[in-house]
Amino acid sequence: MNIDLAEKVAVVTGGGGGIGSQICRLFAAAGARVVITHRGGEGEVRAEKALQSLVGRGHMLVRAAVDSAVDQKYLAEQLEKRYGKVDILVNNAGMTRFVAPEDLDGLDDEIIDTIFRVNWRGAFATIRTLEPLLRKSGDGLVVNISSIAGTTGIGSNIAYCASKSAMNTMTMALARSLAPLIRVVSVAPALVEGEYTDKLDPLWTEQQRQLNPLKRLTTADDVARAVFACATLLTYSTGCVIPVDGGRPLT
Repeated sequence: MNIDLAEKVAVVTGGGGGIGSQICRLFAAAGARVVITHRGGEGEVRAEKALQSLVGRGHMLVRAAVDSAVDQKYLAEQLEKRYGKVDILVNNAGMTRFVAPEDLDGLDDEIIDTIFRVNWRGAFATIRTLEPLLRKSGDGLVVNISSIAGTTGIGSNIAYCASKSAMNTMTMALARSLAPLIRVVSVAPALVEGEYTDKLDPLWTEQQRQLNPLKRLTTADDVARAVFACATLLTYSTGCVIPVDGGRPLT
């Protein structure tokens, strides 16, 4: 099947990370014009590197933190000015920190508030801000990068699990309210191999790999392909959570 996304505009928040940059590359390779957002600092360095790796033309880099109303307004203005619409929005920006589930005191209010501000409120705020541009597409799509932690309750910390569960619920609610012009889906990977796992105990990481029925961890490319499928093949899907986990919840 020859998939051509020419003239499509795809916005990927936090697009400079491992998962985000691979999503950007797949969309660009299919002809889409890709917009990568970042929050500055190291994120800008990564985003610039990701931008340089894209084939094609018409791509753009925008500094726009998902938890800043000012930045979001600026993003919408830049997109309106340059493209006049948004066809695909991938809410990829997110954050977490490992806190053992039994360490309730370790999961303090500041960590909880930051996780929900970025992972849930940030995704919702981006959708809210870009909704008019998504409607102009006539066939808009929002893909929220969730996690199986949102359904299993097992993840880097309890607040992270809760934030992804909230994202899944938001996906279902918005799929109903934004239809028929905008579809909304969640893509929920298991533990993704990359920068995060590189910081973990190698023995624990290997244990997670062996516990997976397919005997490997999720890769950034696995996630990116699922997002790409939502935009190109699963065009009758909305309000659903698509697992990318190798069957990890089965064990």
